[in-house]
Amino acid sequence: MEETARQLIARLAATPDSAVQDLPFLHRALTLPLLSAALRLSLLLSQLRPSHTLPVPIVSVGNLTWGGNGKTPMVDFLARSFHRLGVLPLILTRGYAGGDEPKMLRRRLSDISAKIGVGANRTAVASSMLQEYGFIHHFQTTCDEKLSSACKLESDSRIGVAILDDGMQHWSLLRDVEIVMVNGLAPWGNTHFIPRGPMREPLSALGRADIVIIHNADMASEAQLKSIRSTIEDNSATCSAFYNRLAPSHLFEVKQPLQRLPLNVLNDKIVLCVSAIGCPNAFIHTVREIGPLKVDRLDFSDHHFFNAHQTTSVLC
Repeated sequence: MEETARQLIARLAATPDSAVQDLPFLHRALTLPLLSAALRLSLLLSQLRPSHTLPVPIVSVGNLTWGGNGKTPMVDFLARSFHRLGVLPLILTRGYAGGDEPKMLRRRLSDISAKIGVGANRTAVASSMLQEYGFIHHFQTTCDEKLSSACKLESDSRIGVAILDDGMQHWSLLRDVEIVMVNGLAPWGNTHFIPRGPMREPLSALGRADIVIIHNADMASEAQLKSIRSTIEDNSATCSAFYNRLAPSHLFEVKQPLQRLPLNVLNDKIVLCVSAIGCPNAFIHTVREIGPLKVDRLDFSDHHFFNAHQTTSVLC
């Protein structure tokens, strides 16, 4: 029942105004009251201002629309980048829908020292973890060369930056850098607010962005990319925009995530792609590019919680 409701909302959110009349009556009946409520909520939230800060720099990774914008891969990328610079990152995430993303990040980042804090009140979570692990003030990012190596090791074990996962609509924390992710394949959907559409905020919210990253840019046409950049420029005169793409490097077995398998193990294989993500089309495209013999798909709603029966059905 829950999955059916999720699919209903997703269908409603993907429907342009010109096709609303083709929806079943229930879909149409929901449209106006839900749209009105979403608009009122968005306007209320837009009037709020961050009221808390942390003693370390805060980098927010967020978006204007729901799902499929590449936030989690970007958080992963930033955490690894800071780690390579010798800065210990703290990832702050709310743990939405059973906490699948924190679990994935822990597995993905198990080879580095990143800390992950989970909870709706990310200010409180951050304060607790900064107290537990210590922190380096933003103006103390390096030790003097004359200090001992022991001092450097001590500094490296303290948190030096906070990464706010899905942070654009997290209003309580003042951030130093606002990164906004945009899905190049479906940047604004039908431009309506949730649940009539995928928009969390109006396009004018791009004015808060320091950096906009167009995700799946390699799959979008030149015309699509030009239109997206034009919208960004119309709503944010000061931010920088970049393209990104996901490039698979290896496969792994679920029970042995650190054991890497080469991509060519899929050659001449029939592959079933089972996903519960925001943009499954991009996932399917990426798998097909690897070169399997045939690709079939089984799509569930974003963050779908698989029960034992569904898992058994897929595996058997």
